Amino acid sequence: MASTLSTLLSPRAIAVVGASRRPGTVGYQIVDNLVRHGFQGPVYPVNPSARSVHSLPAWRSVREIPGEVDLAVVVVPKQHVLQVVDDCGSRGIPSVVVISAGFREVGEEGARLEAALMDRIRAHGMRLVGPNCMGVLNTAPEVAMNATFAPTMPPAGPVSFLSQSGALGVTILDYAAEYGIGIRNFVSVGNKPDVSGNDLLEHWEVDPETSVVLMYLETFGNPRRFTRIARRVARKKPIVVVKSGRTAAGARAASSHTGALAGTDVAVDALLAQCGVMRADTVEELFDLAMAFGTLPVPDGNRVAIVTNAGGPGIIIADACESKGLEVAQFEPETLERLEEIFPEEASVRNPVDMIATATADSYRLALNLVLSDPNVDAAIAAFVPPLGVRQEDVAQAIVAAARSHPRIPVLAVLMGRDGLPQGRSELRSAGVPAYIFPESAARALAAMHRYGTWLQRPVQAPTVFPVESGRVRSLLATAREEGRQRLHEDEAYQVLAAYGIPVVDHRLVRSADEAVAAAESLGYPVVLKVVSPHIVHKTEFGGVRLDIRDESDLRENFTDMVDACRSQGPEIELRGVLVAPFVRGGQELILGMSTDPTFGPLLMFGLGGIYVETFQDVAFRVPPVTGQEAKEMVRSIRSFPLLEGVRGGEGVDLDAISGAVQRLSQLVQEHPEIGEIDVNPFLATSRGALALDARIRLGD
Repeated sequence: MASTLSTLLSPRAIAVVGASRRPGTVGYQIVDNLVRHGFQGPVYPVNPSARSVHSLPAWRSVREIPGEVDLAVVVVPKQHVLQVVDDCGSRGIPSVVVISAGFREVGEEGARLEAALMDRIRAHGMRLVGPNCMGVLNTAPEVAMNATFAPTMPPAGPVSFLSQSGALGVTILDYAAEYGIGIRNFVSVGNKPDVSGNDLLEHWEVDPETSVVLMYLETFGNPRRFTRIARRVARKKPIVVVKSGRTAAGARAASSHTGALAGTDVAVDALLAQCGVMRADTVEELFDLAMAFGTLPVPDGNRVAIVTNAGGPGIIIADACESKGLEVAQFEPETLERLEEIFPEEASVRNPVDMIATATADSYRLALNLVLSDPNVDAAIAAFVPPLGVRQEDVAQAIVAAARSHPRIPVLAVLMGRDGLPQGRSELRSAGVPAYIFPESAARALAAMHRYGTWLQRPVQAPTVFPVESGRVRSLLATAREEGRQRLHEDEAYQVLAAYGIPVVDHRLVRSADEAVAAAESLGYPVVLKVVSPHIVHKTEFGGVRLDIRDESDLRENFTDMVDACRSQGPEIELRGVLVAPFVRGGQELILGMSTDPTFGPLLMFGLGGIYVETFQDVAFRVPPVTGQEAKEMVRSIRSFPLLEGVRGGEGVDLDAISGAVQRLSQLVQEHPEIGEIDVNPFLATSRGALALDARIRLGD
């Protein structure tokens, strides 16, 4: 579908339906922008009450326009939009931007009007941006189109921007002009019933003039399609996203640990990370990242050299770098010797390099050239605090000269202070060196570039498809449905996991003390007893779990006491039986899980398990399908991963068994979407493998 957007983003002629002669109106501003910024084709104002708009002949209807029209920008009241679209369709206009509001965003009546609008769009075979948007923009010299009502035309450049917020779009374009970020396309998608972020990603994927994609998103229309497209596009050009709604009350009431810990924003983080998409928390951070990605090469590693004329900024930058996963580089002895030859004794030549306040522009050039030549340096940040007698423009030129001498190594600049510094930052940015006001901004941008580079270096893998017993699982799920149960019994949950090759503890389901004794003798003491009931989810709260039972007498006593305790809760408590399993000692208690997000579908969880899972919340999430590489990264991403490797001489656990179980769980939830939640807690890992000791599975609604 990407090719169908050419008339939308690179039109040869534009009609503005609802063009106005009255300054201050949207219809006036759009015509003014097209004319003032030099659109390279004819502009046809459409206004039945005017003979001309902006000295251009006005037309009563698009039907009367004599020439070919590629794009109609519609700025009429909502009740007239459908008729205008019909006129455009009969005229053969292939693309429409509806600026007008009053559609789905205002409620049910507006939603019905939007549905009727889409019926017209489909019937005429047109493409639609909007409704409820601020328009589209293309700075390419051969197009020069500003079909928005924003007063600012950003500089031309390689960055294409999608915004789901029209109001924010004006601010975005102002930021782009202030930061000197060159924009290729800007599209305000509005309610996006037709042209979506996924469509635009596919278009920009093949656009040779777009090298960076920025997106402000409020919702994902089709996150699974986004995943497929973004994984592919991010291999060719970086994508940076601001996704609003981090603190929305999206934590659904859920009975599982996974459901309690997962939320929509967790799903967004997981999805974007897997796709190689960089997420920014704020619009300001989005532009910090855009400056770096739009001009710099991706660093080969995370080792950073810091050059400054003041100790404080150097320390702040070093702290910010290390807190974001970057490493303050260790210089080679030769580099240190040459730095010592250049600078006075008061200077500090170890990274960060503090040249002290007497440093000149030439000092910056010499120091940067030395550290950028060091084989232990993957990137550099140069910070400048204006002392008396040093022109910031000269320092900027020195930083630019050093960066150009080492084009394969990214160099970022921090120019602190207010007086006169905007000129220096502008000079740096125009020369392809991103310049920031605050040290943390530079470190944050460089860290994002390093994460992106690490993602690019990952091998492209397809998820492993394991041989499984899918039919056995379908039968178990169907039985639960037929019996009106939303939850599987624990022994059934064990069978589901085993059918997909996830190891489960050896167990027996018994219905009497005698059967329990026979099971214990078969399995070997000590054993565990767990009650199985459709009415008891958290067994420990009902006294439904007994641990470390060592002999027959102890077993009979605990069996009777446990069953009586559960039945005493009420006559409605139905007991299916009791599970007898070996009491397993040692190992590391982990958790595997899945919950279903209403937008993103299944969401996998792995982390530190046991009774403190919700206390420590040391977990990681991924959106399936999960590859072998992603499963390993998921396991390594939790804070307590060193425990799994073994600390203080302790034995590590079988990491391959854990990542294999994550992949098998991914396959299970994809092949059986009727499963709503899974909790495997504890999932006990040892050096010899991993084992599910407890499992709960709930069907979806």
